[in-house]
Amino acid sequence: MSATVNFTGSVDRDLLRRAKVIAAKADTSVNALFNAELRHLVETFEAAETVGNQNFRTLLDFSLGKIDDLSAMAALGIDSAEDLFLLMVQAHLPMPRLPDSLTKTMVDVLNTLPLGTAHGG
Repeated sequence: MSATVNFTGSVDRDLLRRAKVIAAKADTSVNALFNAELRHLVETFEAAETVGNQNFRTLLDFSLGKIDDLSAMAALGIDSAEDLFLLMVQAHLPMPRLPDSLTKTMVDVLNTLPLGTAHGG
């Protein structure tokens, strides 16, 4: 059994609150959830790297926002966002979040649309 070490990190307050709820419902700890997820990520990445498969690295880069969806699809040889989404689910990786500034810009643009247009009317 390997030795454990303590480390300090930071996490979004709301994410931690939600993780505590999940941990309580699963009768476990946030630490155990974190360890399981980190172990899965590391072991999957290492297994793919061992056989020379760059697909997981591409999906991880997409999940971290390092590459966009079109670059990821090109690197993976797929031509649909649905296939990319399915691969992200299979890889157990979250879809990337848009930067807050881009999300705000999109909301601002939507707010300038006439109400009838926004509802297809």
